[in-house]
Amino acid sequence: MNIKEAKEYIEDTVKLYLKKDEYGDYRIPVVRQRPIFLLGAPGIGKTAIMEQVASKLGIALVSYSMTHHTRQSALGLPFIDKKEYGGKTVSVSEYTMSEIIASVYDTIKESGVSEGILFLDEINCVSETLYPSMLQFLQYKTFGRHKVPEGWVIVTAGNPPEFNKAVREFDVVTLDRLKVLNVEADYPAWKEYAEENALHGAILGFLDANREYFYKIENTTEGRNYVTARGWEDLSQILFLYEEDGIIPGLHLIGQYIHDEQVVREFAAYYELYNKYKETYRVNALLNGDITDEAVARAKNASVDEKLALEGLLVDAIKGDLRRVNREAEAIRSLTPALKKAKESGDPATSLNDLKNSLEDALKTRERSGALTVHDKKAFKAKIRLAEELIGEIKDAADKTDALSKAYAGKVSALKEAAAKAGERLSNGFKFTKEAYGEESNEMLVMVTELTVDINSASYLATFGSEDYEKYSKLLMVNDRESALRKDIENLL
Repeated sequence: MNIKEAKEYIEDTVKLYLKKDEYGDYRIPVVRQRPIFLLGAPGIGKTAIMEQVASKLGIALVSYSMTHHTRQSALGLPFIDKKEYGGKTVSVSEYTMSEIIASVYDTIKESGVSEGILFLDEINCVSETLYPSMLQFLQYKTFGRHKVPEGWVIVTAGNPPEFNKAVREFDVVTLDRLKVLNVEADYPAWKEYAEENALHGAILGFLDANREYFYKIENTTEGRNYVTARGWEDLSQILFLYEEDGIIPGLHLIGQYIHDEQVVREFAAYYELYNKYKETYRVNALLNGDITDEAVARAKNASVDEKLALEGLLVDAIKGDLRRVNREAEAIRSLTPALKKAKESGDPATSLNDLKNSLEDALKTRERSGALTVHDKKAFKAKIRLAEELIGEIKDAADKTDALSKAYAGKVSALKEAAAKAGERLSNGFKFTKEAYGEESNEMLVMVTELTVDINSASYLATFGSEDYEKYSKLLMVNDRESALRKDIENLL
């Protein structure tokens, strides 16, 4: 299965494991809650999906890599205790609490979240002294004499032996206590995650045209070449920072993240052209309505690669606009009930400060629980910033209730202006694509499809609408094509 399917399976399993009966007991006893074992090549996103699952379910997450653990750190250290047996006091061996179990209790205490996921990565790389204890842990959820708290689901992960020399192949007895998910690298599934987290457009454009370079591991006479999803994501972050400071990334930088000389050279060449087209076509000016005959003529006569790169630039810029509008819209929408109560409270200044503090506390709780994705953190920050701005706007007002009403109306008005501006840029993107390639061109299909499948774009379109999108979506029958493709796939299975 791909990483998206694995995420959905884990989410469903965790929800089932946490179901309780009418007496508050877990429906599936701990001993029958088989841990999930994600088995897949390195860098395909196994760790990232755990944050997403925990965040969506509102539970905590504690993650550990088992490669560095010894028997003592995992099971606890021995010490001598005095106990009375049969009227006699004797010395007995006891063990301190496992570092791993203690981390779970610390997370519960700090976050106030009592249920969660204990994620143990590289579990098939444990030390020789720890390996015999894994069977007990996998079935009874105990390290030494200390149990994982009830309400905590065990998810483990590891790499197949061909990717890691330290891997120990589990025997049948061990595997029989696990729910094994074989996870494979899959670009379309990863692309959804990449777009939601706003990875660099050059990377997505390059991988759209070269999907075979998304994930690649091979042995050569000169060593091992490897390209992973983790590498592309890390490269995306550093590219944004280089661009902010006006630094041109070279082959050496790219090679620190992408360990395949051919892929490095090809991506570097694509990235150079990507920036060249961005300047040549003046993409931002074009989306602002400055569509010149020269740009249209060049696009018409461009090579296939240049057309795809240009369309990628247009779509990437549009998605950025819609993403920003969505974040502001969500902040206003989610805080509207609290702002209404603040206006009715008679003391809106205090209510707003309480709201800001509660949002900051909630953010800290989520951070302490370990279940906070980048997307969720930005959403929290947007809400906190909105509350802070409203506090500032009513601070010196004589009538703070009236001032809050005006400030709120101003935020809504600003959101509508931003949405309208994003809509205009979206319309200009369609206009340019139509003039350069035609209404029913492949380039128009690419644009409509990309907006349809992107979660942020779909949310914007559902909230604010777009006549151009509706027109070309119906003209190209994108939804009908998707349904037909699904039916074709189902028939092949």
